[in-house]
Amino acid sequence: MKELDVMLVRWLDGPGQGASSAETAHLDRLLDLPDPELAAYLLRGEPATDPELAALVATIRRLPADG
Repeated sequence: MKELDVMLVRWLDGPGQGASSAETAHLDRLLDLPDPELAAYLLRGEPATDPELAALVATIRRLPADG
């Protein structure tokens, strides 16, 4: 989904540039999720049950949209 790609690229171009190895591992785990689950967290705001993923999802969702 293009919307997911846009959100993830915003994180990678912003906070992700200074991400720790732990944060990078959390992103890897997030990206391993099936697209419908990833969309539920990032696009629909459903809460992730894993606290580390929930924190990353919250950070990604808070990033401002371009333009």
